[in-house]
Amino acid sequence: MNNEKIAILGLGYVGLPLAIAFADHYPVIGFDIDNQKVEQLRLTHQSVRLRLSTQVSSLVNATVYIVTVPTPIYIDNRPDLRPLISATELIAAVLKQGDLVIYESTVYPGTTEEICIPLLEQQSGLRVGQDFKVGYSPERINPADDTHTLTTIPKIVSGTDAIALQRVEQLYQSILLADVHPVSSIKVAEAAKVIENAQRDINIAFMNELSVAFHHMNIDTTEVLAAAATKWNFIPFSPGLVGGHCIGVDPYYFIYKAGQLGYPSPLLSAGRKINEGMGQFIVQQVIKRLITENNQLPIKRIGVLGITFKENCPDIRNSRVVDIIRGLEEYQIEVIVHDPIADLAEVEEQYDIKLSTQHALVNLDACIVAVCHKTFTEMFSPSDFKQALCTGRHTIFDLKAAFNKRQLVENGLFVWRL
Repeated sequence: MNNEKIAILGLGYVGLPLAIAFADHYPVIGFDIDNQKVEQLRLTHQSVRLRLSTQVSSLVNATVYIVTVPTPIYIDNRPDLRPLISATELIAAVLKQGDLVIYESTVYPGTTEEICIPLLEQQSGLRVGQDFKVGYSPERINPADDTHTLTTIPKIVSGTDAIALQRVEQLYQSILLADVHPVSSIKVAEAAKVIENAQRDINIAFMNELSVAFHHMNIDTTEVLAAAATKWNFIPFSPGLVGGHCIGVDPYYFIYKAGQLGYPSPLLSAGRKINEGMGQFIVQQVIKRLITENNQLPIKRIGVLGITFKENCPDIRNSRVVDIIRGLEEYQIEVIVHDPIADLAEVEEQYDIKLSTQHALVNLDACIVAVCHKTFTEMFSPSDFKQALCTGRHTIFDLKAAFNKRQLVENGLFVWRL
């Protein structure tokens, strides 16, 4: 095992921590096609054991290839396997006798054996099992989570045969504090990963459905959930926007595969529809509330705190906050977006949205706390919100109940929560 030379393909939220962890034990090549990213990472992460590169030639001497590229979806929600296929073709060009290829990217059951392995065989001229081995070990990285880290989360491992499985298991066990959980087949491992996030998506969809209904009943959802949680077997979930590269995407991989087999996955599909509609629901509630508050005042400016897909994380991929921003803009409302954690250039490039400083949050008709970054709860007081709102306005839309409602109300503010 100590003779392994590891290549990590894809240096994002999954690949970079993995490369750093393996570099404590093995020589590692961190590979990515993004020149700018690699140049930046070289300034802070390159070391004697960890080399970062964009050159395919740097992969030649590796004995283990670990694929951690993203697996997004097309606009019609079909799986977009192009990054996975590209990475597989790169590996096939340098694959040698005795090498091991491990996939960590989230896929639908059957992808590794039906798409990736045939590509490796066809383009390398080698045979799986006989000449090289393949494993699958789904990533479980949770960005911005200091408790559930790479080394403390149990790792599912699988392989094309017993020898491959043993090699994959030993490799990951060498860097983990948590247990390694071997399963009987690659398909089992693929399925386990995709349903982990699908389960969470469905549970949040249930909370979102309840939230919509409770608002029509004039009931505080947060209070209802707190009361229900006093029962020992009530599962704690809360309503909210579901974006990012996992929970809002992975269910479509399962839906696609099940649909190919003639099963439409009605529950997963319904959950996706509910969660994708929450941005528009929030926009409608904002407009309704502001008209009710003062129908003599035009709605001109609304502040939005947060644009990342989750709290305390700079990742803006598939952010559903954008749905709210676009929805408000359809009413000719100027939306002032402030997020000190997000990268300004990245937000503008991906969404054509210019982030503003906190000082721009003035003369607002409302303020929407869309993402509950810790920095917001530390920096914004009830008086800060009052100063940000224009005369005649006093509504804060605290989507995830990040702030103390009682304190806000005592300071003359009206608080709307999902």
